[in-house]
Amino acid sequence: MSDSDGKKTLGLRGGSRPGNVKQSFSHGRTKNVVVETKRKRVVVPKPAAAKGGSGATPSGDASRRPAGISDAEMARRLKALQAAKAREAEEAAQREAEEKARAEERERRRAEQEAKEREQREAEERARQKAEDEERKRVEAEAAAKRAAADAEKKKTEAASRPSAAPTSQARKGDRDRDDRQNRGGKGRNDGGGRRSGKLTLGQATGGEGGRQRSMASMKRKQERARQKAMGGSVEREKVIRDVQLPEAILVSELANRMAERVSDVVKSLMQMGMMVTQNQTIDADTAELIIEEFGHKVTRVSDSDVEDVIKEVEDKDEDLQPRPPVITIMGHVDHGKTSILDAIRNARVVAGEAGGITQHIGAYQVKTESGTVLSFLDTPGHAAFTSMRSRGAQVTDIVVLVVAADDAVMPQTVEAINHAKAANVPMIVAINKMDKPAADPMKVRTDLLQHEVIVEAMSGEVQDVEVSAHTGQGLEELLEAIALQAEILELKANPDRAAQGAVIEAQLDVGRGPVATVLVQNGTLRQGDIFVVGEQYGKVRALINDKGERVKEAGPSVPVEVLGLNGTPEAGDVLNVTETEAQAREIAEYREQAAKDKRAAAGAATTLEQLMQKAKEDENVSELPILVKADVQGSAEAIVQAMEKIGNNEVRVRVLHSGVGAITETDIGLAEASGAPVMGFNVRANTSARNSANQKGVEIRYYSVIYDLVDDVKAAASGLLSAEIRENFIGYAEIKDVFKVSNVGKVAGCLVTEGVARRSAGVRLLRDNVVIHEGTLKTLKRFKDEVAEVQSGQECGMAFENYDDVRKGDVIEIFEREEVTRTLD
Repeated sequence: MSDSDGKKTLGLRGGSRPGNVKQSFSHGRTKNVVVETKRKRVVVPKPAAAKGGSGATPSGDASRRPAGISDAEMARRLKALQAAKAREAEEAAQREAEEKARAEERERRRAEQEAKEREQREAEERARQKAEDEERKRVEAEAAAKRAAADAEKKKTEAASRPSAAPTSQARKGDRDRDDRQNRGGKGRNDGGGRRSGKLTLGQATGGEGGRQRSMASMKRKQERARQKAMGGSVEREKVIRDVQLPEAILVSELANRMAERVSDVVKSLMQMGMMVTQNQTIDADTAELIIEEFGHKVTRVSDSDVEDVIKEVEDKDEDLQPRPPVITIMGHVDHGKTSILDAIRNARVVAGEAGGITQHIGAYQVKTESGTVLSFLDTPGHAAFTSMRSRGAQVTDIVVLVVAADDAVMPQTVEAINHAKAANVPMIVAINKMDKPAADPMKVRTDLLQHEVIVEAMSGEVQDVEVSAHTGQGLEELLEAIALQAEILELKANPDRAAQGAVIEAQLDVGRGPVATVLVQNGTLRQGDIFVVGEQYGKVRALINDKGERVKEAGPSVPVEVLGLNGTPEAGDVLNVTETEAQAREIAEYREQAAKDKRAAAGAATTLEQLMQKAKEDENVSELPILVKADVQGSAEAIVQAMEKIGNNEVRVRVLHSGVGAITETDIGLAEASGAPVMGFNVRANTSARNSANQKGVEIRYYSVIYDLVDDVKAAASGLLSAEIRENFIGYAEIKDVFKVSNVGKVAGCLVTEGVARRSAGVRLLRDNVVIHEGTLKTLKRFKDEVAEVQSGQECGMAFENYDDVRKGDVIEIFEREEVTRTLD
């Protein structure tokens, strides 16, 4: 559009945003406002004030605005102008607020920097003051030493001047020369004018006068020597007699260290005894005892087992003991619902992850009841192969919950669990499970328990019994109340403020985390960073993980945790003890490893010639089935090995060449190939290199997830090594009526079959007066003149023995057949 002067004016479109107002200019009577947007410059006409009014109105005189602009367009443009002014004011306020915030941030940083510099200046001032104090003390000590030396020199001079004349001029000259050297400060090759005169040394930087500062002990020794020298006495070090602990063998350097003597002196003394040794060689206890006595010290003989004295139990005071949660072990027969009860209490689904629906590991969990009581549960396997695992569960527990199915009553593993609980001398609570089933009969369970001396309260006994159902949740609250009541009666306490001690419930070799042990802390508190020894292994706690998979910093009494940081996989059931230093833990672990190795060697070694010959003869008569076992956890491997040891008899046995934890490796395949043994993997798999190696070498790898499948397969394979059993079936008897001589045949017995049947292919025995005088086979069996295959009872026949002619009238022939029967292991 155009204004009245013919100049173009830009109008605001409906979709454009107004910008900042830059300037105003007039064309005739119309005053225009220039509005600059992001994309274009807009000229907005501003109407003049109406006559007789104070403000501009959009409906003013048409001559006061550009031609062709309507009132609505004029109102829209004014509204856009007002919005632009408001936005400009808002942006200005925002910029002012941001500038203020930045100023405050700069002020805060400046204050922090000033505080940091002030702290640094104060620290430097303290360090300088400390250095000045140490320097002052050193100067005072040197001055005191100089005074003491001067006094001693003065006394010595006075004593010498009495019988003799004054010092000669040569002596005075020597004193003057010595004083001059002292005044010059010993300038010479390394004096201040040398190459290093302008360099700052560490001693000068720390406030010293150069060189190494002497300790207070060194200054005291110097003063003592000066005092004794001034008094005219001998300057000899006082002999300190020490009690030296002497093991069976010791390094020369370690012996010198324990005596606080120089290693060179000890080596010199040994060489004088005719032993050419160095400081890194080992000497026996008798030789070391002679050396110790020669140096004037006392000998204390110790054995290798004394290294375990550092972990002996310490008696806790009554005031240090604090209440701890009870440890409850769930026991019972397989498939009686032990894990299902624990799942219902924990609201978890553990049994869903177990192969075959049975628990094959010891699980350790902590449960907090609605009343706030904390309970630690151990879920032990119920299968017969896990006897030792259940035994360990009973040894660390406070209360045993015996789970018995109401529809199945007492079973063999139930009796075994009762025996374990009695052997551990722990109280028992009977949980009668599966009460929701129609065939449930709790009175039968109570009656069956009477046979094993378990008398429940319903039968006027002392053992608590609770009827529960893991499926519906019936009786679970009553079970928890019974456990809490029993725990309250026991008054369980432990000292959390001491070095931790616990039991390994389970151990495994994790691919990503290394050896992992599930430990139930029994006493003290196990913390991250603690150094410990467990069985033949040691380590430092790298991480602690609770039963929920969360990392924790510490674990108190009755708390089950997974411990990471071991140098090897311990045995399930080993005791964990925290030590002060890593050297102690390593020494104890090495001693235990050596002791176990010696014990195994002694158990399998023959000590006499007769034992060697007997062992060789037994090995010849017994067929062996070698196998290798790899499992996911230590407890499962131990249970499998124990099950394998029970397979066999006097003729066949199963030999476990190697059992371990972790994946099947190429080393296992090499051992299996050399021994001709299969590899049994329980919940583990072979890595790629091991699979390729097994395919090349023809080694069989079998995988199992349920233990009794593995046991059945090994038992079937071992049965194949048994020799077949030969059974004799008596099929008939014949009596010799007469004996005939036949040319080209020999003697032929004319017989009457008195019982059963006589067969040509059967074996025969010749009985005379009921005594066997010959056993063999028939050469011929004839009926009249014809050769027949068999003769029935009551018929006559002719028989001739193979390579035997001594037959007489009245003898009895016993006819039998041999049958081979395949044997199997029970």
